[in-house]
Amino acid sequence: MSGFVEKPEPIQVPGLVHLHTGKVRELYQNEAGDLVMVASDRISAYDWVLPTEIPDKGRILTQLSLWWFDQIADLIPNHVLSTEVPAGAPAEWAGRTMVCKSLQMVPVEAVARGYLTGSGLVEYDESRTVCGLALPEGLVDGSELPAPIFTPATKAAVGEHDENVSYEEVARQVGADTAAQLRQATLAVYSRGRDIARDRGIILADTKFEFGFEGETLVIADEVLTPDSSRFWPADQWEPGRAQPSYDKQFVRDWLTSAESGWDRKSEQPPPPLPQQAVDATRAKYVEAYERLTGTSWS
Repeated sequence: MSGFVEKPEPIQVPGLVHLHTGKVRELYQNEAGDLVMVASDRISAYDWVLPTEIPDKGRILTQLSLWWFDQIADLIPNHVLSTEVPAGAPAEWAGRTMVCKSLQMVPVEAVARGYLTGSGLVEYDESRTVCGLALPEGLVDGSELPAPIFTPATKAAVGEHDENVSYEEVARQVGADTAAQLRQATLAVYSRGRDIARDRGIILADTKFEFGFEGETLVIADEVLTPDSSRFWPADQWEPGRAQPSYDKQFVRDWLTSAESGWDRKSEQPPPPLPQQAVDATRAKYVEAYERLTGTSWS
């Protein structure tokens, strides 16, 4: 069992219909049929959405996504129409709201990996493959791959794991043309992001994207190249053969699995609230990732 420790009641706004509560985002539709995405400060770990929020997290994710959309605009169009807060919405929606085109979403998590870790490492250790792609012998946790690879996953409900699948399975599910477009766009955006991050002293180990169609045009959606959708590692601390320090939820994961938390990950009990030091350290990592990538200070 997993999911929300305490599922929030969505805010009701005149003229907006609430569609969905995700791990981080609330999704609404306006009277024009556009989607209104509002990024909360919620944080998830080990398939649980925790009861403690990380201040500013939703704004950082939104502002970083908008910055990245600008960096990749020549590669693929995005779904953002405006960042205007709808009339009647609460003031705290400012900076965390995106009004977006309603797309025909592709039901695939489009994952690119340039380094071996996580579920890819588990599969590699068993079979020397990731999503059916053969990889050379001798790779370890944190190894850079010979070239970036497209390793898609099926999308899971909140509280369940996405499941890695082969490219052939994606082609079977969504068609060969769409699968080819997904792979090309995923690797192009990953490569751009990797190069920009590398120039700023950050390794982009892997990342996941969501795509949809506007008519015949493939469009990138949701968030892009954030600490929630990507593994970012400080380049000066990269050392293959061990888990790498990262710009994400590592402080949260480390505390939850420590004796101090008293939580048994294998139990069906929800995790406890986070202590202030874990909240502060996690917020600082999100801020640092934003500042290093964009070159601007977070205010």
